[in-house]
Amino acid sequence: MSKIMIVDDDVYIGDMLEETLTLEGYSVLRAYSGTEALLLLRSETVDLILLDLMLPGLSGDNVLAQIPDIPVIVVSAKADPDEKVRLLTAGATDYITKPFNTRELLARIAVHLRLAASRERKNALTFGKLKLDLSAHTVTVEDVPVHLTKTEYAILKHLMKNPNAVVTKSNLLDLISEDTPDCMESSLKVHVSNLRRKLRDADRDSTDYIEAVWGIGFKMHSES
Repeated sequence: MSKIMIVDDDVYIGDMLEETLTLEGYSVLRAYSGTEALLLLRSETVDLILLDLMLPGLSGDNVLAQIPDIPVIVVSAKADPDEKVRLLTAGATDYITKPFNTRELLARIAVHLRLAASRERKNALTFGKLKLDLSAHTVTVEDVPVHLTKTEYAILKHLMKNPNAVVTKSNLLDLISEDTPDCMESSLKVHVSNLRRKLRDADRDSTDYIEAVWGIGFKMHSES
Protein backbone atom coordinates (compact mmCIF):
# COMPACT_ATOMS: atom_id res chain seq x y z
CA MET A 1 0.00 0.00 0.00
CA SER A 2 1.48 3.36 -1.03
CA LYS A 3 1.72 6.01 1.69
CA ILE A 4 1.00 9.63 0.81
CA MET A 5 1.76 12.62 3.02
CA ILE A 6 -0.59 15.60 2.89
CA VAL A 7 1.14 18.83 3.94
CA ASP A 8 -1.58 21.47 4.27
CA ASP A 9 -2.76 23.62 7.17
CA ASP A 10 -6.26 23.91 5.66
CA VAL A 11 -8.17 21.32 7.69
CA TYR A 12 -11.09 21.16 5.25
CA ILE A 13 -8.90 20.47 2.21
CA GLY A 14 -6.75 18.07 4.18
CA ASP A 15 -9.77 16.11 5.40
CA MET A 16 -11.19 15.94 1.89
CA LEU A 17 -7.89 14.73 0.46
CA GLU A 18 -7.45 12.16 3.22
CA GLU A 19 -10.95 10.74 2.69
CA THR A 20 -10.46 10.58 -1.09
CA LEU A 21 -7.06 8.93 -0.88
CA THR A 22 -8.18 6.45 1.77
CA LEU A 23 -11.10 5.38 -0.42
CA GLU A 24 -8.59 4.79 -3.23
CA GLY A 25 -6.64 2.42 -0.99
CA TYR A 26 -3.76 4.70 -0.04
CA SER A 27 -2.29 5.08 3.44
CA VAL A 28 -2.33 8.75 4.50
CA LEU A 29 -0.05 10.79 6.74
CA ARG A 30 -0.94 14.37 7.70
CA ALA A 31 1.29 17.36 8.45
CA TYR A 32 -0.07 20.83 9.16
CA SER A 33 3.16 22.81 8.84
CA GLY A 34 6.45 22.60 7.01
CA THR A 35 8.38 21.92 10.20
CA GLU A 36 6.05 19.06 11.13
CA ALA A 37 6.41 17.55 7.65
CA LEU A 38 10.21 17.49 7.86
CA LEU A 39 10.11 16.01 11.37
CA LEU A 40 7.78 13.23 10.20
CA LEU A 41 10.03 12.45 7.25
CA ARG A 42 12.84 11.62 9.67
CA SER A 43 10.87 8.67 11.03
CA GLU A 44 8.32 7.85 8.33
CA THR A 45 8.76 6.47 4.83
CA VAL A 46 6.32 7.95 2.31
CA ASP A 47 5.90 7.31 -1.40
CA LEU A 48 4.54 10.71 -2.49
CA ILE A 49 3.88 14.13 -0.96
CA LEU A 50 1.06 16.58 -1.65
CA LEU A 51 2.54 19.94 -0.66
CA ASP A 52 0.78 23.25 -0.13
CA LEU A 53 2.94 26.37 -0.45
CA MET A 54 1.26 28.70 2.05
CA LEU A 55 2.18 27.01 5.31
CA PRO A 56 2.65 28.44 8.81
CA GLY A 57 6.28 28.87 9.80
CA LEU A 58 8.44 27.08 7.25
CA SER A 59 7.10 27.75 3.74
CA GLY A 60 6.38 25.11 1.13
CA ASP A 61 9.34 26.38 -0.89
CA ASN A 62 11.70 25.73 2.01
CA VAL A 63 10.17 22.32 2.63
CA LEU A 64 10.55 21.35 -1.04
CA ALA A 65 14.26 22.17 -0.92
CA GLN A 66 14.75 19.74 1.99
CA ILE A 67 12.66 16.80 0.80
CA PRO A 68 14.75 13.77 -0.21
CA ASP A 69 14.16 11.75 -3.38
CA ILE A 70 10.36 11.55 -3.05
CA PRO A 71 7.79 12.63 -5.70
CA VAL A 72 6.21 15.95 -4.68
CA ILE A 73 3.02 17.33 -6.20
CA VAL A 74 2.57 20.98 -5.28
CA VAL A 75 -1.10 21.77 -4.61
CA SER A 76 -1.48 25.54 -4.57
CA ALA A 77 -3.90 28.38 -5.32
CA LYS A 78 -1.13 30.18 -7.21
CA ALA A 79 -1.87 29.83 -10.92
CA ASP A 80 0.94 31.96 -12.34
CA PRO A 81 2.81 29.97 -15.06
CA ASP A 82 6.17 31.43 -14.01
CA GLU A 83 5.55 30.20 -10.46
CA LYS A 84 4.81 26.72 -11.75
CA VAL A 85 7.97 26.68 -13.85
CA ARG A 86 10.04 27.90 -10.90
CA LEU A 87 8.78 25.18 -8.58
CA LEU A 88 9.13 22.42 -11.15
CA THR A 89 12.69 23.56 -11.77
CA ALA A 90 13.29 23.62 -8.00
CA GLY A 91 12.42 19.94 -7.67
CA ALA A 92 8.64 19.56 -7.65
CA THR A 93 7.43 16.55 -9.62
CA ASP A 94 4.14 18.16 -10.62
CA TYR A 95 1.93 21.17 -9.91
CA ILE A 96 -1.85 21.31 -9.65
CA THR A 97 -3.87 24.45 -8.99
CA LYS A 98 -6.60 24.83 -6.36
CA PRO A 99 -9.49 24.30 -6.80
CA PHE A 100 -8.62 21.03 -8.53
CA ASN A 101 -10.51 18.17 -10.08
CA THR A 102 -10.24 15.15 -7.77
CA ARG A 103 -10.11 12.66 -10.63
CA GLU A 104 -7.27 14.59 -12.28
CA LEU A 105 -5.30 14.69 -9.02
CA LEU A 106 -5.78 10.95 -8.48
CA ALA A 107 -4.63 10.27 -12.04
CA ARG A 108 -1.48 12.36 -11.54
CA ILE A 109 -0.75 10.60 -8.24
CA ALA A 110 -1.10 7.19 -9.90
CA VAL A 111 1.22 8.19 -12.75
CA HIS A 112 3.96 9.51 -10.46
CA LEU A 113 3.77 6.51 -8.13
CA ARG A 114 4.09 4.22 -11.15
CA LEU A 115 7.10 6.15 -12.47
CA ALA A 116 8.75 6.14 -9.04
CA ALA A 117 8.23 2.38 -8.70
CA SER A 118 9.78 1.87 -12.13
CA ARG A 119 12.84 3.94 -11.20
CA GLU A 120 13.19 2.05 -7.93
CA ARG A 121 13.19 -1.28 -9.75
CA LYS A 122 15.97 -0.05 -12.01
CA ASN A 123 18.00 1.14 -9.02
CA ALA A 124 17.55 -1.98 -6.91
CA LEU A 125 18.41 -5.65 -7.01
CA THR A 126 16.12 -8.12 -5.26
CA PHE A 127 16.44 -11.78 -4.40
CA GLY A 128 13.70 -13.25 -2.25
CA LYS A 129 13.43 -11.04 0.84
CA LEU A 130 16.82 -9.50 0.10
CA LYS A 131 17.07 -6.02 -1.47
CA LEU A 132 20.16 -4.10 -2.52
CA ASP A 133 19.67 -0.40 -3.34
CA LEU A 134 22.26 0.62 -5.93
CA SER A 135 21.64 4.35 -5.42
CA ALA A 136 21.74 4.45 -1.63
CA HIS A 137 24.28 1.60 -1.29
CA THR A 138 22.08 -0.10 1.30
CA VAL A 139 21.06 -3.70 1.88
CA THR A 140 17.92 -4.86 3.66
CA VAL A 141 16.25 -8.17 4.47
CA GLU A 142 12.49 -7.61 4.84
CA ASP A 143 13.28 -3.91 5.45
CA VAL A 144 15.78 -4.78 8.21
CA PRO A 145 19.07 -2.94 7.44
CA VAL A 146 22.16 -5.09 7.03
CA HIS A 147 25.42 -3.24 7.65
CA LEU A 148 28.09 -4.50 5.26
CA THR A 149 31.69 -3.56 4.65
CA LYS A 150 32.64 -2.13 1.27
CA THR A 151 34.00 -5.50 0.18
CA GLU A 152 30.95 -7.45 1.39
CA TYR A 153 28.65 -5.04 -0.44
CA ALA A 154 30.65 -5.38 -3.67
CA ILE A 155 30.56 -9.18 -3.47
CA LEU A 156 26.81 -9.26 -2.84
CA LYS A 157 26.11 -6.76 -5.63
CA HIS A 158 27.84 -8.87 -8.26
CA LEU A 159 26.35 -12.14 -7.05
CA MET A 160 22.86 -10.59 -7.16
CA LYS A 161 23.51 -9.27 -10.68
CA ASN A 162 24.09 -12.89 -11.73
CA PRO A 163 21.62 -14.72 -9.47
CA ASN A 164 21.44 -17.94 -11.49
CA ALA A 165 25.13 -18.28 -12.28
CA VAL A 166 28.08 -19.69 -10.39
CA VAL A 167 30.63 -16.89 -10.19
CA THR A 168 34.18 -18.21 -10.02
CA LYS A 169 36.54 -16.85 -7.40
CA SER A 170 38.82 -15.28 -10.00
CA ASN A 171 35.90 -13.72 -11.87
CA LEU A 172 34.42 -12.38 -8.64
CA LEU A 173 37.75 -10.80 -7.72
CA ASP A 174 37.86 -9.13 -11.14
CA LEU A 175 34.29 -7.87 -10.80
CA ILE A 176 34.82 -6.30 -7.37
CA SER A 177 38.33 -4.97 -8.08
CA GLU A 178 37.06 -1.52 -9.04
CA ASP A 179 34.99 -1.16 -5.85
CA THR A 180 37.43 -2.81 -3.47
CA PRO A 181 40.88 -3.40 -5.00
CA ASP A 182 42.45 -4.64 -1.74
CA CYS A 183 40.48 -7.91 -1.67
CA MET A 184 42.71 -10.90 -2.42
CA GLU A 185 41.84 -14.55 -3.13
CA SER A 186 43.27 -15.50 0.26
CA SER A 187 40.74 -13.27 2.06
CA LEU A 188 37.77 -13.72 -0.27
CA LYS A 189 36.46 -16.76 1.59
CA VAL A 190 36.49 -14.84 4.88
CA HIS A 191 34.58 -11.91 3.35
CA VAL A 192 31.95 -14.23 1.87
CA SER A 193 31.62 -16.09 5.17
CA ASN A 194 31.04 -12.84 7.07
CA LEU A 195 28.55 -11.70 4.43
CA ARG A 196 26.58 -14.95 4.65
CA ARG A 197 26.45 -14.70 8.44
CA LYS A 198 25.19 -11.10 8.41
CA LEU A 199 22.44 -11.89 5.91
CA ARG A 200 21.43 -15.02 7.81
CA ASP A 201 21.32 -13.14 11.14
CA ALA A 202 19.08 -10.43 9.64
CA ASP A 203 16.56 -12.99 8.36
CA ARG A 204 13.98 -14.21 10.88
CA ASP A 205 13.98 -17.57 9.10
CA SER A 206 17.81 -17.71 9.14
CA THR A 207 17.83 -18.07 5.36
CA ASP A 208 21.24 -18.70 3.79
CA TYR A 209 21.31 -16.49 0.68
CA ILE A 210 24.73 -17.48 -0.68
CA GLU A 211 26.13 -20.93 -1.28
CA ALA A 212 29.68 -22.05 -2.00
CA VAL A 213 30.17 -24.28 -5.04
CA TRP A 214 33.11 -26.43 -4.04
CA GLY A 215 36.22 -25.86 -6.10
CA ILE A 216 34.58 -23.23 -8.32
CA GLY A 217 33.14 -20.19 -6.56
CA PHE A 218 29.86 -18.84 -5.19
CA LYS A 219 26.25 -18.30 -6.21
CA MET A 220 22.96 -17.07 -4.80
CA HIS A 221 21.15 -19.91 -3.04
CA SER A 222 18.58 -21.34 -5.46
CA GLU A 223 15.94 -21.93 -2.77
CA SER A 224 15.91 -18.33 -1.42
